[in-house]
Amino acid sequence: MARRSALPSVPDADVLRARLDRAREAAAGTGLVIAPGSDLRYLIGQPGGSFERLTALVIAADGAPALVVPKLEAPAFERIADLGVDIVTWVDGVDPYGLAAERLTGADRVAISDFTPALHVLGVRDALPKAEQVLAGPIVRELRMRKDAAEIDALRKAGAAIDRVHARVGEWLRPGRTEAEVGADIAAAIVAEGHTEADFVIVAAGPNGASPHHALSDRVIEAGDVVVVDIGGPVAEGYNSDSTRTYAVGTPRDADVAATYAVLQEAQQAAVDAVRPGVTAESIDAAARDVIAAAGFGDYFIHRTGHGIGLDVHEEPYIVAGNDLPLEEGMAFSVEPGIYQAGRWGARIEDIVVVTADGAESMNNQPHDLVVLT
Repeated sequence: MARRSALPSVPDADVLRARLDRAREAAAGTGLVIAPGSDLRYLIGQPGGSFERLTALVIAADGAPALVVPKLEAPAFERIADLGVDIVTWVDGVDPYGLAAERLTGADRVAISDFTPALHVLGVRDALPKAEQVLAGPIVRELRMRKDAAEIDALRKAGAAIDRVHARVGEWLRPGRTEAEVGADIAAAIVAEGHTEADFVIVAAGPNGASPHHALSDRVIEAGDVVVVDIGGPVAEGYNSDSTRTYAVGTPRDADVAATYAVLQEAQQAAVDAVRPGVTAESIDAAARDVIAAAGFGDYFIHRTGHGIGLDVHEEPYIVAGNDLPLEEGMAFSVEPGIYQAGRWGARIEDIVVVTADGAESMNNQPHDLVVLT
């Protein structure tokens, strides 16, 4: 039976109040201006929307946090008063940046959320000309990288939901259909199996599989194609799935597929096995990359091994060479090495893992074997 997606879920007020307190502590005297998006959802339980009118959460070193919001948008945020957040409304003709600046009077440094539109960044700058402006990302990511038990449960829920979709791919993937047709069926199943929406669907058949972010096309799937299927979306709690499996439509036409795919399996497992607290993000990348390079495919692994995941599909920590961040319990990220042979075929295996006290827990549990559909 198809499953219905649930309405958006909001964390308990106590959890959100604690996050707001931790944000102020992490800012260490720096004022925070958080525009609509995943950072805002993390802190107050809802993302809002970014328009030409300013909406922003303002957190000063002291005093209650405030949401500066157009009066016509304010009803959507009434519940946040229970979090100890003042709601400061404004109407057209009033300077909202001045209202934000009043909450940050005397601040020498103001951190603005990373994806705030330039329109609002410059407005805050003009309202606080003596304050240094910096990105809030380095502050907020320190809070968001380490998932609590409820966040991990949401990632498990998302992982199980996308596993159910991968288990059904054989219903739609067959010769004579286009990537776009298969993708449409998968997108519908993503929602039916428990997501609020399909955030992305990649069905990359044959030579298209050598392009990691190919997405969809009108290419007709042929017998013998190797097909990369990378799919994901959010569940009601806002946390995302992201999982890739590689399929063959009948016996692969290229004789080297089995041996090459075995290298990829070994690399992905080596990276997962290397995850534990204290090791660096770049060491996980190296664990996968070294296996692939030793087999002669180093030039065909053309992206990082992984990315953090949570309220955003891509967030900290990034599993890439040069990132010497030590992993900590509760960090969540993808492990997704790939081998891409331009003009021929490609393959990728991707699971989301969460760092545990002594290793890693996988949020995805579909088999890693090349799935041969007959």
